[in-house]
Amino acid sequence: MSINIDGRNTSETIVEKNKPSVEDDESKYNNNKVVRLVIVGCGNRGYVYSLYAKERPNRLKIVAVCDVIKYRRDKLAASFDIPPERIYEDWNDIVKSKEKIGDAVLIATPDQLHCEPSIAFANAGYHLLVEKPMAVTQQDCKRMVKAAKDNNIILSVCHVLRYTPYNLKIKSLIDAGYIGRILNIQHLEPVGYYHTAHSYVRGNWNRKDKSTFMLMAKSCHDIDLIHFWMQKKCTKISSFGSQSYFNKLNKPKEAGDVKRCLECPLQNTCPYSAKTIYLQHYPYKREVLVPGQDPTIENVKIALQNGPYGRCVYEHDNDVVDQQVVNMEFEGGELCSFSMVSFTEEICVRKTKIFGSHGQLECNGHTIIWDDFKMGDKEIFKPELVKDTKMTGHNCADYYLMRSFVYAVSENDPTQILSGPDDTLQSHNLVFQAEKARLENKVYTF
Repeated sequence: MSINIDGRNTSETIVEKNKPSVEDDESKYNNNKVVRLVIVGCGNRGYVYSLYAKERPNRLKIVAVCDVIKYRRDKLAASFDIPPERIYEDWNDIVKSKEKIGDAVLIATPDQLHCEPSIAFANAGYHLLVEKPMAVTQQDCKRMVKAAKDNNIILSVCHVLRYTPYNLKIKSLIDAGYIGRILNIQHLEPVGYYHTAHSYVRGNWNRKDKSTFMLMAKSCHDIDLIHFWMQKKCTKISSFGSQSYFNKLNKPKEAGDVKRCLECPLQNTCPYSAKTIYLQHYPYKREVLVPGQDPTIENVKIALQNGPYGRCVYEHDNDVVDQQVVNMEFEGGELCSFSMVSFTEEICVRKTKIFGSHGQLECNGHTIIWDDFKMGDKEIFKPELVKDTKMTGHNCADYYLMRSFVYAVSENDPTQILSGPDDTLQSHNLVFQAEKARLENKVYTF
C-alpha cells in the first residue's frame, strides 16, 4: 500500500513501537489526588487549560479565577460554580490573603504581565504553570527561575510543542539512534496569513512596547523545540527579519486613503479584510474584538467601525516583523535554520526535516517519515492521540501539558514536566540572543 505525502508516493509501514503514552496508561494519572488550581487570566489560554478540570474532575478543580475584565472572569467562574468570594479582579488580593486557597496557579495574563504575579505566587507557596513566554526580559526570566528555586515549587512553562506526540516521537527516534548523529535541522513555522493579520498586525502582539518582539511572542515555542531535540550548546547565532509587507508602502492603490476595512472598496477581495475575517470566515475570533461584551454581530460591527481590529493592515501602528529566519551552529558543528513566515495558508502546522549521519526524519505536522541510509528502508510513524478530550489544540498537546503538570503537582515531582525552569531559561536566552543579532546585524558567538 502507498500513501501520498507532500506530493510524494511512499510505501507505508505504520510503526507502532515507541508510542508516546496516551490512552493505554491514563490510569497512572488517577492517583486519588485532586489539585486545586487558581486561574489568573481568563482569556483564551486560561479557558483552554481550564477544560482539563471539566474533563478530569477527579484530578483537577478550579477554585478561583482572576481577570481585570469582569465579563471574562464572571464567564469562567460561572462554568465552574466559583463562589463570589473566589472571583478576583486583582491577583494581589489572593497572595495577600492569609489563606492559601490553592495548590497551584495558572498565569495566563498578557506576556508582559507574567513576572510579578509569578514571583508573588511562588513566594506564597503556589506551584506555577506559566503561559509562554516565561517573561519578556532576560532579567525577569532569571528572577522567576530564582523565585521557583528559592521556594522549592514547581515551575512549568507552557511550551506545548514539547508535549505534542509527533514531537515526542521525533525525540524518541533521535535518542534511540535512528538517524545517527544529528547534523542539520530545518524547521518552518507557517503562522498563517489571516492569523498574522489578526494577532500581530491588529491584535495584542502587534507592538513590542505593549507585548514583546515577534520571535519571543510567536516562536519561542520553536526555538525551545529545537533546543529540546538537539540537547547541545548553541555556539553561534544570527537572524534576519523585518516588517516586510504590512506597512503603507504595500497598500493597494485602489484602496485610496481609506483606513478602515468596512469603508474600503476592496473589503470583499482583500485577503486581510476585517469584514471577511470576522464577519464571514472566522467567527471564533470575534470574542477578542469585544472582550467585555457578548460577541454579537452588532457589537462586532461597532468594534470594526471604531477599534483596532477594523483598521487596514497597511495603515496600522504595528512594529513587529512579519517574517524572520534564525541560523544556529552548535558545539559539534551541527547546524539549524528556523523560518517564521506569516504568508501561509496553513496556520502553525510546523514542518521539520532533521538530517543525521545515518538517516533523516521529516514531519509535516501529521506524519513522520524515517529514511534509513544503512538499510535503504523507509518507515512512516503516525503517533496515537488521546481520544476522549476536547483539548485538541496543538495536536492534543494542550491536554498532555495539563496532564503532566497536574500529576507533577499531585506527586510533588517536577520530573513529570517537560518544560521546567532551567531548560526554558536556556531556550529563552537563545531567543533573546537571536533578536539581538537581528537588530545589530551581527553573528554572536557564545
